[in-house]
Amino acid sequence: MELNNYIEHTLLKQDARKEDIVKLAREAREYEFKGVCVNSCNIEIVKKELEGCNVKIVSVIGFPLGDCTTASKVFETTDAIKLAADEIDMVLNTGRLKDGDFEYVRNDISEVKKACGGHVLKVIIETDLLTKEEIVIACKLAAEAGADFVKTSTGFVKDGVGAKAEDIKLMYETVQPYGLQVKASGGIRDRAAAENMIAAGASRLGTSSGVAIMQAI
Repeated sequence: MELNNYIEHTLLKQDARKEDIVKLAREAREYEFKGVCVNSCNIEIVKKELEGCNVKIVSVIGFPLGDCTTASKVFETTDAIKLAADEIDMVLNTGRLKDGDFEYVRNDISEVKKACGGHVLKVIIETDLLTKEEIVIACKLAAEAGADFVKTSTGFVKDGVGAKAEDIKLMYETVQPYGLQVKASGGIRDRAAAENMIAAGASRLGTSSGVAIMQAI
């Protein structure tokens, strides 16, 4: 299994410095990862470092809480794509989902997808905060709104577990009929965990441990 084809090498910490982002991009180039995932202010840095290679630039929207306005998410999306983002990972509005305001959640995703144009949209549903029933609802809303992926986690929930194989399996079974894919993210730190997520149905892995995973025997 060529794990590099699944990995989005990720650095979203608020104290990440330019040298850290440059290192991330250079590692992604060296290991030929599927992508790098960064905050939008760092897109231009990785764009320069990744010039001439096929590593995708992924940026997060409404991160990490997801509770900014839809208009804010649309602006962030448009701006990130203008800066050279290839793919967008947006955070779903968890509070509105739990309130049962499904039309709001669906529209929130739909408007961001419109702003994406032909670019891939992944919806972070934050599984640590959801029941199994809510995970299914979130996945179906993402599908109805035209998203391309559902993603487990931001990695920013206090005491959160992040990606769990049982959640990946549930997400995959829910969205597969709609043609969506699943990105596992949060707590994937070794090769065994990475392979476990893929076996459960993930076709992308968001992790800051990409190099360690690739170097593991």
